[in-house]
Amino acid sequence: MSLSRRDFLARSGQGFGLIALSHLIDQQCFADDPRPGKSQVSRQEKVLPGPHFPARAKAVIQLVQTGGPPQMDLFDRKPELQKRNGQIYGVKTDPFQPGSEKNKLLASPFEFQRYGECGMELSELIPHIGSIADEICLVRSAYGAHNNHPEAVNLLATGKVLVGRPTLGAWVSYALGTENQDLPAFVVLRDPEGYSTGGPLMSESGWLPKLYGGTEFSSRGTPLQNLEPPAGMLPGVQRRTLDFLARLNKKHLEKYPGHSELETRIHNYELAARMQLSAKKVLDLSKESKATLRLYGLDDPECWTPIESGNDDKITPAGYAVRCLMARRLVEAGVRFVQVFVGKGQPWDYHSYLEGGLPNMCRVSDRASAALVKDLGQRGLLDDTIVLWAGEFGRLPVSQIGQSKGRAGGRDHNMRAGSLWLTGGGFKKGYTYGATDEVGYQAVEKQLSMPDLMATIAHQMGIDHERLSHWHAGREETMTDSVVSNALVHHEILAQK
Repeated sequence: MSLSRRDFLARSGQGFGLIALSHLIDQQCFADDPRPGKSQVSRQEKVLPGPHFPARAKAVIQLVQTGGPPQMDLFDRKPELQKRNGQIYGVKTDPFQPGSEKNKLLASPFEFQRYGECGMELSELIPHIGSIADEICLVRSAYGAHNNHPEAVNLLATGKVLVGRPTLGAWVSYALGTENQDLPAFVVLRDPEGYSTGGPLMSESGWLPKLYGGTEFSSRGTPLQNLEPPAGMLPGVQRRTLDFLARLNKKHLEKYPGHSELETRIHNYELAARMQLSAKKVLDLSKESKATLRLYGLDDPECWTPIESGNDDKITPAGYAVRCLMARRLVEAGVRFVQVFVGKGQPWDYHSYLEGGLPNMCRVSDRASAALVKDLGQRGLLDDTIVLWAGEFGRLPVSQIGQSKGRAGGRDHNMRAGSLWLTGGGFKKGYTYGATDEVGYQAVEKQLSMPDLMATIAHQMGIDHERLSHWHAGREETMTDSVVSNALVHHEILAQK
């Protein structure tokens, strides 16, 4: 049968997005060295930049809590703040938005209690996180460098306020590659309703080769769009098309050796074809036991009911719970770095309605976050998987807005102090680190910056943050730019081997 040129191209074009160019790229994702004068050697000859020393962990799950969780209402009990409720705070704070009530201190409306054998003091709003108190390392002395959400979120993601640098997930992927050749090294699980503040920049590769950026999987419906081959395409036809395109692309690549975006595109075609089978299997939650679904609350109809977040929006607890469960399955399958977003926008952002809205937000994050830790532990995965729970900053100890629209006041942004927790991967268990001042305004003991956090997580992955580098714009760029950021590994929060 004769084919016109148009027919040939139309038929060959079927499934272009599913291409597996196995002749071009081997089964490992390696890092390039684009410095002038450095030859672009074959993939088989390249070596990974890391690890630099034996690792305590091989995977990271980053639970991103955008909005700014209020530390003094959740993790950092302040008796002095309770005692001085309504008094004028003598220290001049730096509120980001107008409306703070002349530095009037606002006590937490919630009770604290001790959890676990370690006696960690946590809010009544997070009893499930309380149930894993003996597993987590609670940092009460985190601090940032900007009071606006986008800049602070970028600092959490990359260690810098300004956009353009690689994210933590991209650096880890660049250094260590992937353990599963059929799945990306770096997967992003966001709310299908929308991006969080920061959007795709939270998972970008920056000036690292594009293949080290995050790949978005959906927690609703089909995990990846356009993954299936066109209906009616026989395996033999697809195979011949792939082989033909492999030859064409190999010739094209030979003309532009070391072209990062071209290599990334080819790699993504190959990976997409391999994921036709692997991604669906890994993310099929129907295989989970009733006990596991119960652990995450997914057997409870209320978990699937949207609730008022308090920020003129609604959020469904089941959405985040499903993403946490998917994260466990992805790590179990060999994915190196999984980024899980609690919701779209900045759901922890309580400038007002703190007393009414915060309990609902805790219902979303508390149970699922704790369930993930328990699930990993039950399967023997927690020892070599780091779980990080963190937002971009904390909140002020003073009241903002006061009574507005019938709602009680809230708190403004605070880059000077915040709380986060880590577990697994060699971090100390049942341990509280650092402290803020008497009302929670500023970190004063064992301060941990966002570059410090990156350096410490990297250390547990076997990565030296000062040695891991990539040539960019005429200089060797390191992971944390420690000469400028003064990033340090906080060994005190690491367990002895």
